[in-house]
Amino acid sequence: MELHEAIARSVTSIYPSSDADALTAALIKAMGINPAGAKRVAQHTNLWSEQDAVLVTYGNSVNAKGEAPLETVTNIFAAYFSSAFNIVHLLPFFPFSSDEGFSVVNYLEVNQSLGDWQDIERLTSITRVMADLVINHVSSRSIWFDQFKRGELPGRDYFITPEDSEDLSAVVRPRTTPLLTEVQTRKGLRKVWTTFGPDQVDLNFSNPAVLLEMVKVIRYYLDRGIDVFRLDAIAFLWKQAGTSSINRPETHELVRLLRTLIEHKQPKSWLITETNLPNDQNLSYFGNSNEAHLIYNFSLPPLLLQGLLAGTSDFLNRWMMSMPPARDGTAYLNFIASHDGIGLRPAEGILDEAAISGLVQAVLDRHGRVSWREVAGEPQPYELNISLYDAFGEVHGAEDEHQMGRFVLAHTIMMGLEGVPAFYIHSLFGTQNDYRRAEALGHNRAINRHLWQQEALEAALANETLHHGKVMRALLQRLQVRQMQPAFHPNATQYTLLLGSRLFAFWRQSRDREQSIFCVHNLTKRVQHLSIDSLNLIVGEAWHDLLSDEPLREGTTKLTLFPYQAVWLTNWF
Repeated sequence: MELHEAIARSVTSIYPSSDADALTAALIKAMGINPAGAKRVAQHTNLWSEQDAVLVTYGNSVNAKGEAPLETVTNIFAAYFSSAFNIVHLLPFFPFSSDEGFSVVNYLEVNQSLGDWQDIERLTSITRVMADLVINHVSSRSIWFDQFKRGELPGRDYFITPEDSEDLSAVVRPRTTPLLTEVQTRKGLRKVWTTFGPDQVDLNFSNPAVLLEMVKVIRYYLDRGIDVFRLDAIAFLWKQAGTSSINRPETHELVRLLRTLIEHKQPKSWLITETNLPNDQNLSYFGNSNEAHLIYNFSLPPLLLQGLLAGTSDFLNRWMMSMPPARDGTAYLNFIASHDGIGLRPAEGILDEAAISGLVQAVLDRHGRVSWREVAGEPQPYELNISLYDAFGEVHGAEDEHQMGRFVLAHTIMMGLEGVPAFYIHSLFGTQNDYRRAEALGHNRAINRHLWQQEALEAALANETLHHGKVMRALLQRLQVRQMQPAFHPNATQYTLLLGSRLFAFWRQSRDREQSIFCVHNLTKRVQHLSIDSLNLIVGEAWHDLLSDEPLREGTTKLTLFPYQAVWLTNWF
């Protein structure tokens, strides 16, 4: 009865006029749960450790002649990454009509240009796989939307058609395209809700039949070995005229409901919310340790970029000291690059206007691009579009001896922080801006979505005069060192250390209190000196830098950090 009661409570909260018992039974059946034997993991159980790391890739990020791209990506993972990563976030692999997969035509099919379900299942046989639940919207070319236009069930009732009299002025927009899109139907012109653009039509979750459809999709993925789920654009899920239609109470309750269902089907599954929003709103998706297992640490990318380009830890320190530790049963997903750009909304209230303007100009100076949104009719920068490797270079592509150092240091900081680290495959390769692809596809995000040919990639990795192989080896080596340290457990203790604005530092302690690691990072291109006394190391213990594999010699009174150097000073090795 525990499962039925938990789901019925959520159902009653979301759909107060529904038959709660009937809908609850339908949801349990749709997920394929046996109520008699269903058990979930205890609420505050950590399902992760310091050994977890996520590799993020499109199904066709690397291509080879004569192979399905999904086969190639699996081979690349096995050859280069299987010893360092145990989760692959496979970005949308479904048939799509736009947005490189995030406008889904059919949730239950694999895009034939990538491969088939056998290719997906081959990948799930060697590693955990994370998939996107593009839950907010569906392609305008989907079967459901075709049914809507023809006035046929079930799709007829799956979309939102506001009346002209409804007040939508407060709705939060992530795009400059119109909120409503006119479409021709058998009953004439209708306006449908399109948060992200005319080809991505929002689903109507106030209709419980839509929820049931999505639960069936989740079960389909679970049955094929996928057990980590990214809830794409989840904050926009529930719409209500006269409100901002973002972060609605119904949305939070739906996340709780999905977690309950997924945990009872597969107790070790993770649910991750993607909410590219100001930090306090993002944090709300932890709920009371009963919503997302993990949330994306969206403030980290813009803050790290600003800190390293400006050579100051001021904003990073203020942010770190304000961040609550994730409670047991929840964790941060740390990343600094992704298939999207570097969002600026998560920096709101943390970076001031001058710092944000400086970041925008820095990206433009490095031949990146900026995406905008409208706020009260005025354009505001929304996202920085640039490859992360180029973002850490010098202006206008000038020669820069410190580019790789800044780039590796940014990832080193990410690896040391509380949470699970996630690496975009193009960061591991040190991929640079793809201007040709951005022009061909006509959108800014494509600048950081290069498609490698395997032969060219392997030649670049083997060429010692290029940076690609050096970047990959440096990042993998540090990641493998990290995975052996219990003080880097995603929920291990973390304290910010204030060591001056040129250094960014924090202390991690293992949950059994046996291991300490002092993580100190030089954010500048100048040598920095640090008094050992400022770290308050325990006298009598042997200290060792995990990154250089060098001991701290007895009698040492100061640390010398070269430009963009990091140290992981530990008493346990």
